Amino acid sequence: MRASRLLSLLLLLQSRGRMTARQLADELEVSVRTVYRDVEALGASGVPVYADRGPAGGYRLVDGYRTRLTGLSAEEADSLFLAGLPGPAAELGLGAVVAATQLKVLAALPPELRSRAGRVRERFHLDAPGWFRGAEDVPHLAVVADAVWRQRRVRVRYRRWSDVEVSRTAEPLGLVLKAGLWYLVARTDDLRTYRVSRVLEATVLDEGFERPPDFDLADFWAGWSARFERHMYPMRVTVRLTPEGLGRARVLLGLVASRALEGVTPEGAWTTVEIPVESPDHALVDLARLGPDVEVVAPADLRARVIDTLRATLAVYTP
Repeated sequence: MRASRLLSLLLLLQSRGRMTARQLADELEVSVRTVYRDVEALGASGVPVYADRGPAGGYRLVDGYRTRLTGLSAEEADSLFLAGLPGPAAELGLGAVVAATQLKVLAALPPELRSRAGRVRERFHLDAPGWFRGAEDVPHLAVVADAVWRQRRVRVRYRRWSDVEVSRTAEPLGLVLKAGLWYLVARTDDLRTYRVSRVLEATVLDEGFERPPDFDLADFWAGWSARFERHMYPMRVTVRLTPEGLGRARVLLGLVASRALEGVTPEGAWTTVEIPVESPDHALVDLARLGPDVEVVAPADLRARVIDTLRATLAVYTP
């Protein structure tokens, strides 16, 4: 445990430069006194750690000192190559960079970890797009990514869902890969999300911008995704399901409905639950897939439509 902490301390100083004992303690989740002892241990083992005094002081490594990656555990070495994401990296224009980086990491690893990393690449593969859907064409992704990296405003021509084209000058804050689809999070008059495949033209401007100091991409995306799902599934339908219907509903009704059914267990012959749906039309089609294992309880107008549909279907099969 301590050896791992010492390595973490060393890599923090190597990657961030000067850090105070308090900063190191917060990062490592230990006491300041423990940091003092660990720094002494590093110094005793030959690592050139220096302490600068004064208000702007802290611990730092001697200029030019770098450690090799010999302190990686087997699992940590595996994770480096599992996280390579060659497909998305290539879409961002970084495919060659990722390949070169992996070669450098391989060269720095000891022999036993080098062969293990090779096995990871042979035996694990990430295929981001969902089933029955190929990867989207994103010809302007590299341009947008360049604007994100360099913190430059970007002018885009964008096709909305309604097929109306609009032009925007935006401050690109981040890119998100969701189920094989790329999304741009950017600030115009407020924070907005754009599907990159709908960008028709993109030009990086010379104008820079200041990122919002409290903006966190992962937090924003989590909140935006939840709001998007609520917007796309605004309607709630009360149904009764047989045990077989409950199991099939988790598979056939999609992820949002499946989440609503998490933790639900059969309560006898029929179980009453509430599930989110996009609209009455979507509900009519989706629930029909469950056949006699589902009964719509509410709303009443949807129940009436189901009854009418079943009667019309029966009429087709009645001589």
